[in-house]
Amino acid sequence: MMDQILRATAANGMIKMAVITARDTVEMARAIHRCSPTASAALGRTLCGASLLGQAMKEDKASLTIRINGGGPIGSVIAVSDHEGCVRGYVDHPEVDPPRRADGKLNVGAAVGRDGLLTVSRDIGLKEPYIGSVELVSGEIAEDLTRYLLSSDQVASACALGVLVDTDASIKAAGGFLVQLMPGAEETLIDTLEQNIFLMDQLTVILDEDGAEEIFRQVLKGLEYHIVERAPISYRCACSRERVEQALSVIEPEELLDMIGEDKVLEIGCQFCDKKYRVTPDDLRCILAQRAENVEE
Repeated sequence: MMDQILRATAANGMIKMAVITARDTVEMARAIHRCSPTASAALGRTLCGASLLGQAMKEDKASLTIRINGGGPIGSVIAVSDHEGCVRGYVDHPEVDPPRRADGKLNVGAAVGRDGLLTVSRDIGLKEPYIGSVELVSGEIAEDLTRYLLSSDQVASACALGVLVDTDASIKAAGGFLVQLMPGAEETLIDTLEQNIFLMDQLTVILDEDGAEEIFRQVLKGLEYHIVERAPISYRCACSRERVEQALSVIEPEELLDMIGEDKVLEIGCQFCDKKYRVTPDDLRCILAQRAENVEE
């Protein structure tokens, strides 16, 4: 089954729920960055969270960035989503892999840390993006994102994110869900959702064995719901040679001349996809000449 986001409404529109399945997306991220199992889980959860929030932004060319830094050995975790829910991301130290927790689960909280912030930046094409931050609750990603949504949007939310790593370190399952109550929802709906989420099967097991629609059935048990949208998502990097040249074009002319004088071929790598771009002294001369033409105009 392809990676996708499914959205549904329930209880006459008082509940909105989204489910993401992202095994291939997270596997690509793991392979690109050569992540350890714990780093795969941290990055994968963050990618899924960013995709869920980013795909909900309907403005063309909108983007959303989640940055998490809890002071742990993994460093920063970055995930960027476009308005279609396609994502890219990286972690500072993908090799970090602390011992598992006492219950045998990957210790994402120990890798990420709890002494820091989760920051979400929403860019809808205005002069400045909207940026909000919250202190981390656990470093396990989903709980921290839930706290952000309550603090930033004042919407009662429940979020669960999971990554199942296979014995060969590849990704066996990845995804999660976000369920939100609209203003005016009755207390009985809150009670029903809380009970259903408490009793549901393990998220990654559902993703691996049953698929996205089973998550709806378990979380919204006893409620009538309708799936209203299905949107494919993937790992998609926005880098290009043009972007590299644009970045070089803002460097001071004196620095560009120094780089040309070294007579070396530069190799500039993308943090998100690890693609390498070669820039020759002649390329730098062209960038410098183009910059001079733009100034004259």
